[in-house]
Amino acid sequence: MVSKIVECVPNFSEGRDLDKIEKIVQPLRGKENVKLLNYEADKDYNRVVVTVMGEPQAVKEAVLEAIGVATELIDLGVHEGQHSRMGATDVVPFIPIKNMTTEECVDLAKEMGQAIYDRYGVPVFLYEQAAATPARKNLAKIRKGQFEGMNEKMKEDQWKPDFGEAKIHETAGVTAVGARMPLVAYNIDLDTENVDIANKIARCIRHSNGGFRYIKAGGVKVEERGITQVTMNITDYTKTSVYRVFETVKMEAKRYGVNVLGSEIVGLVPMEALVDSAAYYLGLYGFSMDKVIEARLME
Repeated sequence: MVSKIVECVPNFSEGRDLDKIEKIVQPLRGKENVKLLNYEADKDYNRVVVTVMGEPQAVKEAVLEAIGVATELIDLGVHEGQHSRMGATDVVPFIPIKNMTTEECVDLAKEMGQAIYDRYGVPVFLYEQAAATPARKNLAKIRKGQFEGMNEKMKEDQWKPDFGEAKIHETAGVTAVGARMPLVAYNIDLDTENVDIANKIARCIRHSNGGFRYIKAGGVKVEERGITQVTMNITDYTKTSVYRVFETVKMEAKRYGVNVLGSEIVGLVPMEALVDSAAYYLGLYGFSMDKVIEARLME
């Protein structure tokens, strides 16, 4: 039995070519002490979010192999999509799940960062809890400028990578590796094609503009469906609930005559985040994870 369990959620900049996606996730299948839990591709974002869990070193080696495949197959010089990106493997967060501390995930992130550069020549930034400086804790600040502007950005002393030379990999760009608690990747659909409205609503809810403390958000247009989304990461669902964000977006949308069509979770989500919202919408008194059968079985 595995005594320590870590989760890793690498994001790869490919959401349209299913053959490439399958090749990227293949190294995560059939490995001892590694379980591929989920992978979701989005054509508009042109991105696939992968969730893998298992013994820390086994997960690190399996994900490192997948990063190698992505480095071979993805060329950011021709990549287009709604989601901001700076690397073929854009981000690699490690999340403590069982008998793991954040500090151990930080150590794992540093090992991974060094290995990515040594093996594939892709420069690496450390972010969130693994960040070397406060300025690098926020992933959005690291990613600003994206692939196209990263070479120029890395000429500045404060933006030299933590691992590797201050020069992007010609096709794979740069990668951010970090350690963090579980987050909720959450999108809310609006019945408008006007992305300006989605962006205005995103500005109301995100922390950087005076909104909720643990929200990073933006607006995107989903061409295929003829809608826009307020797309976000809830970085601490215990402090900012999913239902609170959803209700606020509904309220803000009304001022523009726009309706919320629904919402989606990208990747996996902690049960506690949904239990909290269920208790709110059902008006449950004194409800908690202690009353969830699956949670008791896992004790």
